[in-house]
Amino acid sequence: MLRKIRITLAAISFVLITLLFLDFTGALHAWFGWLAKIQLFPALLAMNFGVVIGLAVVTLLLGRVYCSVICPLGVFQDVISWFSGQRKGKSRRFGYSGESKWLRYGVLGVFILAIIFGADALVALLAPYSSYGRIAQNLFAPIYQWGNNLLAFISERIGSYAFYTKDVWIKSLPTFIIAAVTFVALFILAWRNGRTYCNTICPVGTVLSFLSRFSMFRPVIDKSKCKSCHSCEKECKAACIDIDGKSIDYSRCVDCFDCIDNCKYGAIKYGFAYGRTAKMKAKAEHENKADRSRRAFLTSSALALGAITIGAQEKKIDGGLAAIQDKKVPERKMPLVPFGAISLKHFRDHCTGCQLCVSVCPNGVLRPSTDLEHLMQPEMSYERGYCRPECVKCSQVCPAGAIMEITPEEKTAIHIGTAAVDYDLCVVNRDNVSCGNCARHCPVGAIRMVKKNPDDKDSLRIPTVIEDRCIGCGACENLCPSRPYSAIHVDGLQIHKID
Repeated sequence: MLRKIRITLAAISFVLITLLFLDFTGALHAWFGWLAKIQLFPALLAMNFGVVIGLAVVTLLLGRVYCSVICPLGVFQDVISWFSGQRKGKSRRFGYSGESKWLRYGVLGVFILAIIFGADALVALLAPYSSYGRIAQNLFAPIYQWGNNLLAFISERIGSYAFYTKDVWIKSLPTFIIAAVTFVALFILAWRNGRTYCNTICPVGTVLSFLSRFSMFRPVIDKSKCKSCHSCEKECKAACIDIDGKSIDYSRCVDCFDCIDNCKYGAIKYGFAYGRTAKMKAKAEHENKADRSRRAFLTSSALALGAITIGAQEKKIDGGLAAIQDKKVPERKMPLVPFGAISLKHFRDHCTGCQLCVSVCPNGVLRPSTDLEHLMQPEMSYERGYCRPECVKCSQVCPAGAIMEITPEEKTAIHIGTAAVDYDLCVVNRDNVSCGNCARHCPVGAIRMVKKNPDDKDSLRIPTVIEDRCIGCGACENLCPSRPYSAIHVDGLQIHKID
């Protein structure tokens, strides 16, 4: 029964979190966005200590149920492992293996140091929720969107517009490659060895393991009933059951309850672990180990909290049926980060690179950075669209506090960048034609058209930017007819200004 409950809850959680990354309309976030905000590492970065304390209490009570129910990367590995186990002759393929302490604590140490020294790319690479987010956004979302586009094509042919087409494109080749490599590595590990990644590499799993050693409820082996058949050991995807020693490594147990269902002698029960007999056993076998674990937990927790505190595309044609040349990304003096990010530093310090904001951006403005230092963290660019004043979806879905939630009214008072004109690229100068596209579409009236030659009453007009008004939305850059580079582009502000 416990196993069925766990599988049901895990399946619901996994499907809903995956849909958060697939749903490009952002409609699901109003109902299920909280599932992203209860992920441990994003909650820590957002200083959401209510969630952090809640997860810690749950782990102390029930063990690592977070890893088996809430974490999408953990459940994803279970799905792969289950399919592997359905092969003929491949059931009971696991076995006990000792804890790889040097690897577990080594990776956790590297992770904490990466947070302290601002190695954002490494932090994003190791964080489990972010890893799954990249896989879902880069590998699963395009398939979902192609399916949507097929339905849009069919519905249009029968006179229905229930679906609309969505551009499918690679937003960042390096991030796509990292997502693909992560997927392949996880697939191989889970296919062959179940939860190897969770118990050797995942820093969140290692942190929770300090608490799960002392969980109040846990699977317990009844030595008087155990026949040493090794059935539970061979079904344990965490490789944490040592039947010869009649012991379970609770630091690695993810409370999947497979062992309980597979023991035909009823020798494993899930129950309160601190009765008189259990206390005597624990005192005899784990006294020194517990002391070391407590010290390790306190040290790692202090370091972690300190570190967190510190630290196929559609071809476009114009009216004359001539192909429009794609725009190229301009060189910006300072990267652009979303409205609500407060500052470039705040955004970099809190962003986990999970790509959730990239998934819901309706205008193709957000895409993962290709800068090595901040690889996979989103940036804004305006080749495919601009940041519309009424859209605040990215601020509504960010689970880590990198983008603070704002309203459309608040957004119009925030300045994230300033437009700058390159008059050599402006079609007024280059082609001697009248334009003014940037001024017509600026939502805040920050661009004025002035005479190119003040002494000539018939002079063509060129744009000039009123910097105090410009909010950095990119409408001017996106709608500028100059190709391949826009004659006007936006440079980001290191600290966002608010009127």
